[in-house]
Parts: sequence; C-alpha cells; structure tokens
Amino acid sequence: MPGSEIEKLDRLSTLLDSRFRIPGTPIRFGWDSLLGLIPGAGDLASLGPSAYLIYQGYRLGARKRTIVRMAANAGLDLVVGAVPLLGDAFDLVFKANNRNVALLRKELADASETAKDSS
Repeated sequence: MPGSEIEKLDRLSTLLDSRFRIPGTPIRFGWDSLLGLIPGAGDLASLGPSAYLIYQGYRLGARKRTIVRMAANAGLDLVVGAVPLLGDAFDLVFKANNRNVALLRKELADASETAKDSS
C-alpha cells in the first residue's frame, strides 16, 4: 500500500517541481516555479501542496528526523523563493518537493529493509 501512496506523492512533486522542460535545455520546472513568479502570494500558494507531502510522510510513518528535514526543505524553498529573482532561480535548482519525496522514498525503503532483517 505505501508504494502506491509514494507514486501519488511522486506525481504531485513532479507536477510541482519538474513537469515542464525549457526547450533545448535540460532545465525542468513545475507549478511551484510558475506560482513563484507571482510576488508574495505565489510562494505561499505553493506551500499548501508542500505541507500535504510532509503530512503524508508523517501519515506513512516517516521518522521525526525525516519529517523535520522535509519541513526544512519546504521552509527554505518558501523563504528563499520569496526573494525576487534569486528566489525564481533557486526554485529552478533546489526542487524541494522532489527532494522531499526522495527522502520519504528512502525512509520507507530503509524501514522495509529493517523489518525484513528483523523477521
């Protein structure tokens, strides 16, 4: 069951961080970058889906340390993303939501391995 949940979260993070590609380049961006172009409100609007990813990580049983790292990624994305121009460039590179799903995927895989080893 967690595998299908992770896939849903992965699709959401891709939509937010890397859905589109600038033609002729390897640069990918998503709705988070597009919303970030709206001064002030855009970065706050993208915080909702980021918070949802963190909540789902908690619900799926991620450790507190992983949840804190996910929250730090989202917070850094919000704070730096609010800086005009620098924030827009940062959004293209940092991709907090993709990082958070990767953290969650690793956390759940490690927990699964630990459970197999102890049985």
